[in-house]
Amino acid sequence: MDKLIIQGGFPLNGEIRISGAKNATLPIFCAGLLAESPMRFSNVPHLRDVNTMLLLLAHMGMQVAVDESMNVTLDASKIHNPLAPYEMVKTMRASILVLGPLLARFGKARVSLPGGCAIGSRPVNLHIKGLQAMGAEIHIEHGYIEATAKRLKGARIFMDMVTVTGTENLMMAAALADGITVLENAAREPEVVDLAECLIKMGAKITGAGTDVITIEGVERLQGCDYSIVCDRIETGTYLAAAAMTGGRVKLNNTRADLLEAVIDKLREAGAKISHDANSITIESDGKLKAVNLRTAPHPAFPTDMQAQLMAMNTVADGVAQVTETIFENRFMHVQEMRRMGAEIEVDGHAALVRGAKHLDGTTVMATDLRASAGLVLAGLVARGETIVERIYHLDRGYERIEEKLSQLGARIKRVSS
Repeated sequence: MDKLIIQGGFPLNGEIRISGAKNATLPIFCAGLLAESPMRFSNVPHLRDVNTMLLLLAHMGMQVAVDESMNVTLDASKIHNPLAPYEMVKTMRASILVLGPLLARFGKARVSLPGGCAIGSRPVNLHIKGLQAMGAEIHIEHGYIEATAKRLKGARIFMDMVTVTGTENLMMAAALADGITVLENAAREPEVVDLAECLIKMGAKITGAGTDVITIEGVERLQGCDYSIVCDRIETGTYLAAAAMTGGRVKLNNTRADLLEAVIDKLREAGAKISHDANSITIESDGKLKAVNLRTAPHPAFPTDMQAQLMAMNTVADGVAQVTETIFENRFMHVQEMRRMGAEIEVDGHAALVRGAKHLDGTTVMATDLRASAGLVLAGLVARGETIVERIYHLDRGYERIEEKLSQLGARIKRVSS
């Protein structure tokens, strides 16, 4: 099992390229199930979750081709097995995103209920409720969602809570439904917008993506297209936080500041200087930061996927900050590991009080989930001495070559196989 070894205390300087967004790639690949001709995708990140999704689609009969530049071609003309087995779904909850497209295009689907997740429950009942409102017959037997529908019908669907994957699943299903579907209390994340833009390029009729009401007028068929995946705003935010903590000047290319305004506002509040143009962001910092309060909430508020990284920043900032997590109930599992490095953090329910320490000390820490892993890496970049981050397979689910990119910026970091 791989681990990262980090020598802390070195500023970051230079330029790196931000990868395509994992959280946009996965639903857009599933949208390929709706197309009657091949889809071609560029700016695809080379990640474990992306590979898992391609294996799942191939298992169903999707023809998959990947070139040396990670350009991906998908052809759904020979789907013969509309099944998402537990063995594949258990490692990646986004596998539920095949449910809507399979049902809309092929009239049936058998998808395993996702397993547990370390950061908290993410129920699929809203997906099921929405598809039932569109006329699907759905039963849950032996841990599988069994769904059938002759043709889905347009419906007005109000989602009791904001759900990104639920919005995406229902939007894809509605694209081929008979009539008009209106999704109320829809997720507004940039990845939802990217999926909508891809579907529109395929021939779908969608308005309102990026707002809390999305309207989809179903069409008879969708065709393949060429599409470039949007940049990864969470990877962008992670490297911005790393540069703010360590000090230095870093330029991030192939990214957009408008996708993470809440994060940039907090980094500026902490004392970092940030500028940007249409396709890049530059950050300058002396590493002397002020503590900043933050509260996670659905987009456009502060993203839960950046909570661990900015908590790491607050552990060495001047002052006291309150970090409140409203999305996932178990997303403070990095706290115990940061404490082992000397961080002063007290947790009370969904809130954590972080007192800036004079310094962190390197030690061996264990990653518990994807974003917690990133927070521990950032803590290691500023800690005294050596930090070893174990179980980094979590990192490989969402960060493309993180040790290589940080090394390009001057970090002393290396991957080691146990």
